[in-house]
Amino acid sequence: MVYYVLFNDVDNGMKLYNLLKSAKIAVTIAPAPREASKCCGISLLFKNKEDIPFIQECITNNNIEINKIFETESKINPKRDKFC
Repeated sequence: MVYYVLFNDVDNGMKLYNLLKSAKIAVTIAPAPREASKCCGISLLFKNKEDIPFIQECITNNNIEINKIFETESKINPKRDKFC
């Protein structure tokens, strides 16, 4: 499973991204999955379910507006864009 934090705007996404990176949470900026939302297009992708409480705490403590946290099966192709 993978998890996406979905946002209504890029500013909130970047604010949370910087906070989580500073806290050494493994998170990646990713396009929002179409099946999750028609939101602004930015999302934060993470794979560790145990990080959810800390992420929610960061959201609350820093007044970050999110759309939702979306859980889905990983559809990431590890061989994408590999030519060798």
